[in-house]
Amino acid sequence: MSARSKARKRALDILYQSDIRGDDLAVTLAAEAKRAASEPAREASWLYAREIVDGVIDTQSEIDEQIVTHARDWKLERMPAVDRAILRIGVWEILHNDDVPTAVAIDEAVELAKEFSTDDSGSFVHGVLGRIARS
Repeated sequence: MSARSKARKRALDILYQSDIRGDDLAVTLAAEAKRAASEPAREASWLYAREIVDGVIDTQSEIDEQIVTHARDWKLERMPAVDRAILRIGVWEILHNDDVPTAVAIDEAVELAKEFSTDDSGSFVHGVLGRIARS
């Protein structure tokens, strides 16, 4: 697994944890940063995970608007928390990280959904991110 794939999983953990606990995302990120400081072997994945989460924090209202607009009759609150987190990562990469090709961002998000969410989540995530990428 590449360092960026590990970082996406780490970012997913942070976003999901914050969502489920109802904690402020910046607080959850700060706690993870403290923990990461004691794990220098995982620094490569931490740096990109932090970039993702910081990006989601900075643009969350835009990201969530894109998700709701392209999710076709799905409210954000009705989506599984893990799907929300995966979509936020994917949308941030598509719209705000020129270093990641759109197809890679979508494929990575779909793989996370297949691994960590429901049987239908992979196709749902693919559909939403595909529509966002085309818009």
